[in-house]
This record gives sequence, C-alpha cells and structure tokens, in this order.
Amino acid sequence: MRLMVMGAVLGLGLTLPARGDVTLKQTTGGKGMGFSGTTSGVAYVKGNKMRSDAVMRDRTQTTIFDVDAQRMYVFDSKKKEADVWDMATFGAELSKAVDGSNAKASVKPNGQTKQIGANSAEGYDVEISMDSAMGGTKDMGMTVTLSGPIWVVKNAPGTEDYAGFYKAAAEKGWIFSDPRGAKAQPGQAKAMAEMYRQLADTGGIPYEIDVQIKMGGSGPMAGILSRLGNVTMTTTVDSVEVAPLDDDLFAPPAGYKLNPKK
Repeated sequence: MRLMVMGAVLGLGLTLPARGDVTLKQTTGGKGMGFSGTTSGVAYVKGNKMRSDAVMRDRTQTTIFDVDAQRMYVFDSKKKEADVWDMATFGAELSKAVDGSNAKASVKPNGQTKQIGANSAEGYDVEISMDSAMGGTKDMGMTVTLSGPIWVVKNAPGTEDYAGFYKAAAEKGWIFSDPRGAKAQPGQAKAMAEMYRQLADTGGIPYEIDVQIKMGGSGPMAGILSRLGNVTMTTTVDSVEVAPLDDDLFAPPAGYKLNPKK
C-alpha cells in the first residue's frame, strides 16, 4: 500500500482572485506504509476538470479528473493505454466501505500566520476522522485520522477556480487519488477528499499542507496497522500560472487504448 495524493493546491500571489485556467507546479514529500521520498508534479485546472502529472523516477503518472462526465483516467508515460474509471459507480462502492455517519471533520483557524515567499498565509488546524473497512468487512474495520496545520493565502489568484472544482467534485462524492489505492485505503481516500472540500470554503488557496495520517483498529487489524505505522505528507507550491489551457490536455492522448475499470 502507498499513499497516493493527487493534490491540487493552487495559486500564488496577493492580488484579488483571478478567473482563468490554472497551471500549478508543486512538490510532495511523505513517508510511511512502504513509501518515502519526494515527487514533483504539475496540476492543471480548467472548469470542472483537473489533470495531475507526477514524476516518479523515469516515468510520469497522469490522472485526469472529469467531474461532469464522472470519469477518471489514469495512465503513465511508459504505456499507450489508459485506465478509465466510472466514478459514479466507484463512489457508490467506496461509500459501502466508509461509515460517513461517524465522520468527524474540523478545519479551524489557529490565529497564526506564516510568510511563504512574498505571501502571508493564515494557519488552519485540520482534524478529520473516518471509520472504514478494508475489503468491506467489519472484521477489517479501522479508523483513519488526518491532522496537521494548513497554510492558506486568502484571495489568491486561482481561488475561485480552485474552490469551484473541489465543490463540484465534493457534490458527487469524488476522491482525489488513484482508485486502486483507494480500494485498499478507503478511509484515507475519503478523509483526503473531505479535507479539500472544507479547504475550498476558506476563501483562499492552501500553499502548504503538512499532515499526518494515523490508522487505528481492533481485532485482526490492530496488529497489521501497528506494523504499518503512520503516514506523513507535506505539499508545497513552487509556482503557478493563470492562463488558458487546451481542452486536449484533459483527455488521454489520441490513439491510446482505453481500459474500463471497476
């Protein structure tokens, strides 16, 4: 299992919000559950579509989120084929593994500020917990808790586009990670999605995310989770550009084989 974060932490600047497509370069680092290291990536947002390119050694992993069409495409630079996920169906299946009625979520300002480059960011403390079950079985139940500080620049360029995309995705129960990883860690995927949903309501862009993901369980899960340990994740923004993007960027390249997935 490994943490797969398709972050979309958008925007740089202190001016009033600007409308337009957004190109974001960012760096994500993390460790835990067999994964450690740092990856660089680029995220593109155009309306209710987002594309994330993550560089992993000698290949680039691409994920395209098309909220209106309820499709997610996943492919890499080594193959001329793409996995296609029906997110309406997948979201319904994932909900069976996550007990949303017991979810607890809090994104509260902590009164702190931090200078990030030329920008003054306001601090928020995030704490989100989700009950879930691996494989959908109660004997494999666990509680996932995500917590840590988030630094938000209010009214940054790209804010309106950032918030619009995540709100539209949240309304349809979307997640923002590879569905294959979400199947193994449904609570983690849902917690991440809830975090981005709430951040969309802050009126700004998160420039820095530094969170820890803890997993606890009882019965057979207790021993497994104690060996896996916790996951830490830090995402920082390197640069951003607000300019029109071509529609072709938000679909698999022509000639790619499409593989439907469930």
